[in-house]
Amino acid sequence: MRQPAAEPYWNTNVARHPGILRAVPEGCGDALDVGCGDGLLARKLVGRAKHVTGIDKSPDMIACARESAAGHPQLTFVEGDFLAVELPRAEYDFVCSVTTIHHMDFETALVRMRELLRPGGTLVVVGLAREASVTEWAALIAAAPIVRITKVLRRARGPQGMPVADPQMSYGQVRAAARRLLPGVRYRRHVLRRYSLTWEQLPLLVGELPACHDRLPTGSPFPRNPDRQD
Repeated sequence: MRQPAAEPYWNTNVARHPGILRAVPEGCGDALDVGCGDGLLARKLVGRAKHVTGIDKSPDMIACARESAAGHPQLTFVEGDFLAVELPRAEYDFVCSVTTIHHMDFETALVRMRELLRPGGTLVVVGLAREASVTEWAALIAAAPIVRITKVLRRARGPQGMPVADPQMSYGQVRAAARRLLPGVRYRRHVLRRYSLTWEQLPLLVGELPACHDRLPTGSPFPRNPDRQD
């Protein structure tokens, strides 16, 4: 049996990759990785989607991604600002983003990701937020020893030149905004200082025309474990 390729590095972003890959819908045609960095997640998505596009604002990261993707015609990397670059609306079966959305205006970026999904498509956002409430600080303090030990044991590191930024929104603000923009979104806060949003665009009914993009698309009204933590 063929063994999976070893990770070139591990960090708290890479730790969320398995969950993202499990969320890719069956028979996925086109996938989009927003803030793809060096393309590690995009390369993993190739095994689950027919074509994968990665977009990143950093010239260095895109150059690295393109070099690593040599020989993979299913991969395309675009250098540019996600909020400004031209991308086809309602054309992606799967859109994901890992610790990128706090580099942009959260609501504008989330709406654009939503608009890029085909009916029936899935959106997964993994993000970083700041602690604001007593509950959020308590969760941080309780998890700190686990995070520290895990990083040491896994020798946490990342690619050289990865842009960084401090989050401006709290976990509570992220949850509230996501629920307003993505009805039925599943929100989870994870031990390794990340949160995730998972949302499915409703499929079109038989004979139904695609919704106008000026209207607010709707998601599933039945959230499953919307505030689960692990």
